[in-house]
Amino acid sequence: MPNAVAAMAPLLHNRFLTGFAKSFGVIMASEIGDKTFFIAAIMAMRNPRVTVFAGAIAALAVMTVLSAALGWAAPNLISKVYTHYAAVGLFLFFGLKSLYDAFLKKSDNEESELEQVEQELSDLNKNKSTGKDMKDMDKRKGNFLSTMLGMVFSQIFLKSFTLTFLAEWGDRSQIATIGLAASEDVVGVTLGGILGHALCTGAAVLGGRHLASHINEHTVLVFGGVMFLLFGGHALYTGP
Repeated sequence: MPNAVAAMAPLLHNRFLTGFAKSFGVIMASEIGDKTFFIAAIMAMRNPRVTVFAGAIAALAVMTVLSAALGWAAPNLISKVYTHYAAVGLFLFFGLKSLYDAFLKKSDNEESELEQVEQELSDLNKNKSTGKDMKDMDKRKGNFLSTMLGMVFSQIFLKSFTLTFLAEWGDRSQIATIGLAASEDVVGVTLGGILGHALCTGAAVLGGRHLASHINEHTVLVFGGVMFLLFGGHALYTGP
């Protein structure tokens, strides 16, 4: 038995590194210039950077764990062969779609991700009551849960967490994480994804609007498309 464990150690190590590298690469390719990136960048311009970063990375870490767990459980419910080739299909689809958006999709009069996020945050702020009105409303309603949450977490943390979590739900990086976890080492995929999110979010928080406004969306789409196609091709070549 010890010999068998020793013989499997290099294989497990390689699977961990492969899952880690693929997950990290996918996140870096898909999150730079994505909606969650701009949410962190714009919020950090007007609020404490540490609080914005903490809320955003907490949401992304939770989403990564949930996505990886879903991908890990999928082969137990569906044949590993089917889940593997479904993941391959997703990678190839996202890769081709990114390249299509970069080269063929008409973008006349279409808002960029940055402009869309700015508009959404502006609308959210307009529809929100002032801090004094909110406090008075909480007192009148006696909302114990909101009071306790306000004592534990700042409103900025909760806003950053909620907006990031909702923006990430159903995003291509979430679906890619599910696909990777279904075919690669789930721990490696989880850690690689969280590290990738942390670096992207950290860059957004530190760079703020300056970094966001200098991102070339065409280059990001091309880079992301190539990365997805490479990972899809590698998965297709190695097999389930």
